Amino acid sequence: MSVNLVGFVGVVLLAYVVPGPDFLVIVRAAARRRPLGWAAALGAQAGLCVHMAAAAFGLSVVAAQSAVVFTAIKLAGAGYLVFLGVRAFLAAGRGPEAAGAPDDRHGTKRGSFAEGFLTNVLNPKAALFFLSVLPQFIDGGGSVTSQILLLGVLDVLIGVLYWPWVVVVAAKLRGLLARPVFRRRWERTTGMLFVGTGAAVAAG
Repeated sequence: MSVNLVGFVGVVLLAYVVPGPDFLVIVRAAARRRPLGWAAALGAQAGLCVHMAAAAFGLSVVAAQSAVVFTAIKLAGAGYLVFLGVRAFLAAGRGPEAAGAPDDRHGTKRGSFAEGFLTNVLNPKAALFFLSVLPQFIDGGGSVTSQILLLGVLDVLIGVLYWPWVVVVAAKLRGLLARPVFRRRWERTTGMLFVGTGAAVAAG
């Protein structure tokens, strides 16, 4: 099991380093205010716990075997990412108070947590990870459910250690976002990334 754990940790680290929807949501939240970044990261990890529990108790298998269910999840996730992108585009045309600049007081930790949570839960690739990648590190001689939970908890803990570094680095953008020109470019860029990621998820 120790060899499997070492290999699993390597795969998980690679998955975290490669930017995805979670990364975009957390960076954008942290660039607004650091506490929002913490909340978004916590939401993403909470969403990961949902995938872990679903895989451990067989719910993900049902979703993967049903083309209708899987397609619905995929389209819902893609639609949500496009929604975040459109909202970023609209924010670029508004004043800093409404757009999420550093002096914005409308952003809440609860809202950032919800964004991180929904982005992860509605990401079909996260579910597929537990169905296709994780089983490769399971020892057939032991309890499958307990091993999935063990590896899933390890995955979540790695994220708990990784995301704070991302939040701290992204929070450095806060000063730049005080400049209207940079803020508008930032919102438009993140908007395009969200829309592009959503389109890729829908087409994948």
